[in-house]
Amino acid sequence: MDKRAYIRDEFSKIQIELSEKQAEQFEQYYEMLIAKNEVMNLTAITEFEEVVQKHFIDSVMIKEVRELDDNEKWIDVGTGAGFPGIPLKIVYPQLQVTLLDSLNKRVKFLQEVVDALGLEQVEALHGRAEEYAKKAEYREQYDCCVSRAVANLASLSEYCLPFVKVGGAFVPYKSGKIQEEIEAAGKAVEILGGWIGQRKEFMLPGSDMYRCLLYIEKVKATAKKYPRKAGMPTKEPLH
Repeated sequence: MDKRAYIRDEFSKIQIELSEKQAEQFEQYYEMLIAKNEVMNLTAITEFEEVVQKHFIDSVMIKEVRELDDNEKWIDVGTGAGFPGIPLKIVYPQLQVTLLDSLNKRVKFLQEVVDALGLEQVEALHGRAEEYAKKAEYREQYDCCVSRAVANLASLSEYCLPFVKVGGAFVPYKSGKIQEEIEAAGKAVEILGGWIGQRKEFMLPGSDMYRCLLYIEKVKATAKKYPRKAGMPTKEPLH
């Protein structure tokens, strides 16, 4: 199989035309991901076509709810193996991207990928969201925060909204029907300075995966006491 041709074809189906260099970057990212996955757990999805659909394509579907043409600062909280942050950076090279993860082994892998792919204006950080969100150089500094992390919306909002500047947005990637989760998190989002705007639900192209992208606008500054100390947003979500 010509992997680069396949990648370009699949992206063209969602109206994204990749250059040869971008297709090469995705191919190299895939090869590095699979090689590293042999020695540490990065992803349960390893088949090439599935990685393209369920990681690469999925990561950039945020284009359905937000423009990505500007030279903005984005942060990917709980980035794991680099999703959605690295695919977004490959497709939209003008973005400034921060990748944040709590496991140092993963962050080292991300830095290897960034270096190998020649990606500029990407920062890979090791640490907890609760700690970095308290630092002045990261707090309310980002135009957009994205996360595919598995956590309930109330907890995830407490980890993510403090990074977003007023006027920016937090976009969590959720799967499954999440109406109850949205209703349960409404008060938490409001307390943290957010407002739940549009919701985009769809089947991920070429897969059996149901997706929901929530667009949460940052309408006022987050109170300094949030996020609470490590672990608290997960143990006791705001209500």
